[in-house]
Amino acid sequence: MNTRGPADEGLRLIPFRGLRYVPERVGSLAAVTSPPYDVVVRPDGLHHLESADPHNIVRLILPQADTAAARHEQAAATLNRWLAEGVLAPDAEPALYVYEQRNGEILQRGVVGALALSGPADGIVLPHEDVMAHVVEDRADLMRTTGAHLEPLLLTYRSDGNATGATAVIERTIQRPPLLATTTEDGYSHRLWAVTDPTDRAEIETDLAGHQALIADGHHRWATYLRLQQEHSAPGPWDFGLVLLVDTVRYPLRVRSIHRLLHGLPVVDALAALDGLFRVRIIEGSLAQALDALADAAAEGNAFLLAGDGAFHLADRPSEPLLARTVPVDRPAAWRTLDATVLHSALLDHVWQIPDDPAHIAYIHDTEAAVEQAERHGSTAVLMHPVREEVVRDLARQGVTMPRKSTSFGPKPATGLVLRSLTLG
Repeated sequence: MNTRGPADEGLRLIPFRGLRYVPERVGSLAAVTSPPYDVVVRPDGLHHLESADPHNIVRLILPQADTAAARHEQAAATLNRWLAEGVLAPDAEPALYVYEQRNGEILQRGVVGALALSGPADGIVLPHEDVMAHVVEDRADLMRTTGAHLEPLLLTYRSDGNATGATAVIERTIQRPPLLATTTEDGYSHRLWAVTDPTDRAEIETDLAGHQALIADGHHRWATYLRLQQEHSAPGPWDFGLVLLVDTVRYPLRVRSIHRLLHGLPVVDALAALDGLFRVRIIEGSLAQALDALADAAAEGNAFLLAGDGAFHLADRPSEPLLARTVPVDRPAAWRTLDATVLHSALLDHVWQIPDDPAHIAYIHDTEAAVEQAERHGSTAVLMHPVREEVVRDLARQGVTMPRKSTSFGPKPATGLVLRSLTLG
């Protein structure tokens, strides 16, 4: 077994030669970017991105073919062709990258680099969600076949709030002209700078070595990094993974929910099964008003919003006997009372008896898309209320993982602004 890991004291971030689009070879940088692979709503969002530009990054992260092997071979061939044609090109020297996203009052800045891998037991990078084996296998084969990290994970850490270390370097760097600047159709502006000065890089690396990080987005890709590291016995590029590190003391993230779409379960059947187990009432008005009602109910206890039949049904006040017989008792109270815990342990496993696999459940980030797809297919969308970041971090520090797809931290980095080749060094 490969036991290589980072320095014991904390995060170890190193520079790499970023692969970036050559602006003159594409229609626009905005047109070749994409949300992370698991946020793209398929098939509509996938088709929209594919038609935005023939070189959109979605052709690498979500290639389309009849089999998984064919998809991944196609992605590798596409990547190699774009490199040969000069659509993508490596930067001249290794760098860390300062990345900024802005949309109105939302401002996020962080550092992109190659992070030394470590397991959960090391307490350096903290996962907070379980992962699905089939997703890890798919991402592993894609990374293995392309020999590249195509999109950065989003990790957070918490500084003491002072403008020193990585923060100081970021503040100095953004005073310079960026390598690239673009605004994507969601209204976010994106800027990227290279940090190549050895003193600046050392200041960042020394600062981060004193911190641990929470995986905010990218649990499956982190698990994939670890799997692929185990496959390579010699030290090398597979010992590091592409990440964006954000200090949430200075740049707090938003935490949103990931909703469930239950294939083949009509709302009428879902509601009938809740009789006597939850209080259920119809919420009149718009989706926004229904979500407000969900937030109010969630402040008092577990609550879910069911949609798919043209109405919004608020289910709250679960039966105590139901919770007692279905929710495991060998976890902290903060875990047992999570909405995701109650949803999976009580509702999916026992009340609705729905297996947690892609044939039965889809995980959808966009609320309107979840409702629309449920209505289109006669299914049930279960809309969730977000978990507070401090709850996520506290559970992670205890080594307790939440049910998969419990949270969606953002804003997420745009995919396609900088890639990492595992063959360039």
